[in-house]
Amino acid sequence: MSTTDQLAVPATDLRRLMDRQAVIETCTRMGWHADRREWAALKAVFADEVRLDYTSLNGGEPAVLAPEQIVDAWSRVLGGFDATQHLIAGHLVEPADGTAVCTASFQATHRLANPFGAPLWTLGGTYRFDLVRVDGRWRISGVVMTATWADGNQELMNLAAAKAG
Repeated sequence: MSTTDQLAVPATDLRRLMDRQAVIETCTRMGWHADRREWAALKAVFADEVRLDYTSLNGGEPAVLAPEQIVDAWSRVLGGFDATQHLIAGHLVEPADGTAVCTASFQATHRLANPFGAPLWTLGGTYRFDLVRVDGRWRISGVVMTATWADGNQELMNLAAAKAG
């Protein structure tokens, strides 16, 4: 067997690796664009309808929203912070035929200068992303955020929303 034959990767394995990388990049872009306030680019990572479940943090019920609604809401809160950083790591990707599930750990740090309390609030936990392939590209169709710990000043969320609003 030649070296070339030993290095050959079956087309199905190559496609699976490419899909895995594209799914991870799409999920990473959600946090990246939000942190950089790149609202148009953020909107582009989502499918036409997205089921958002942040009930572990906010209570209530999950919501089905259009990308414009998500970006409008996030820009009103995140836009009020001096800085945010969403780190998403440890991606586990399960691709299927035209869909994928990606689970990952996250740590989200929010900074806002505040004369009456600590300037940082950090939240950690897991994300579950549901994705669909749309016109050859992966788009997020669902996000379940499960908060497992927090540290710092959670009141910063309200202060940032008031500042941005």
